[in-house]
Amino acid sequence: MDTRNTDQASSDRHTSDHLANERTFLAWIRTSISVMGLGFVVAKFSVWIRELAVSMGRTTPIPHSSLSMPLGIGLMIFGGLLAVTAAWRYRAVKNALVNGKSATAEGTTVAVTIVVVAIAAALIAYMLASA
Repeated sequence: MDTRNTDQASSDRHTSDHLANERTFLAWIRTSISVMGLGFVVAKFSVWIRELAVSMGRTTPIPHSSLSMPLGIGLMIFGGLLAVTAAWRYRAVKNALVNGKSATAEGTTVAVTIVVVAIAAALIAYMLASA
């Protein structure tokens, strides 16, 4: 049996696993940047609406919604936490790959899902309250 082919296949798989880990990390980072951007937009939305009304010559006051700023800041914080989680997961998976093990992320997946559903519920409640 030729050990060179076996060693090459093992090396190729090892490299492929590490590159997949990096792609996953970058996907997490892109997601965290998107969430932070959405948070910024939500936080500044009520300010933008008031400025738009003034520029259109509206003289009646626009009611101030106090929920957009906290929701937006919450989204920006969550985006930052996603970036930290991405770095933590990248390192955990890298260490597992180096040790020849598999790294599952059930806890992280469940936690992120719960937070995303909570944020969605908060945004829906905000939209219903401000309608």
